[in-house]
Amino acid sequence: MPLLARRAFLAAGTAAVSSLALPAVARALPDTVQVEGELSSTTKRNTASFHAQDWQNHFKSLRNGAILVDIDSRALHMWEESGAHHIYPSSVPQSEEMTRKGRTRVVQKVVGPTWRPTPNMRRRNPEWPAVVGPGPDNPLGTHALYLSWTYYRIHGTHDNRKIGRRSSSGCIGLYNQHIAEVFAMTKVGTQVLLI
Repeated sequence: MPLLARRAFLAAGTAAVSSLALPAVARALPDTVQVEGELSSTTKRNTASFHAQDWQNHFKSLRNGAILVDIDSRALHMWEESGAHHIYPSSVPQSEEMTRKGRTRVVQKVVGPTWRPTPNMRRRNPEWPAVVGPGPDNPLGTHALYLSWTYYRIHGTHDNRKIGRRSSSGCIGLYNQHIAEVFAMTKVGTQVLLI
């Protein structure tokens, strides 16, 4: 079977199965992207491995809402006080050394955040600017939730390629439209757990 015909056949079969088995947010991206030719590689995206989570396994109550970030699934779970559950694909830290796990809380909410690279980021990338104001060049996207841990944020991104990947220096990134939704549901004091 010619290469193009085989790809079309496989894509059609995969799409049919995927559309039945996966939630809408997971159907947005293919599970595997193949690049053939000189650059032969496979990039796996983490769209089909969201784990079901129950807030009661992680929090005592939903007072002020709750956010659970599952680093392995690369997913952010948000529970409103009413119990309504929302799940979003996210970017996570590039390595275990940059990953912080445990309990924290939202201490500040900012629309149009200003980004300041951490001292460690500046050491690794001295060419980076000291400050980037709101706008399309800002790595924090349109909204940011500041956590009680210094330098850690849940924020948007203008670079959609980062979502679903290990691509951050410690923060949790969401599509700008998703961080806007989470931002609207979150209060200062919302409990956050990274696992």
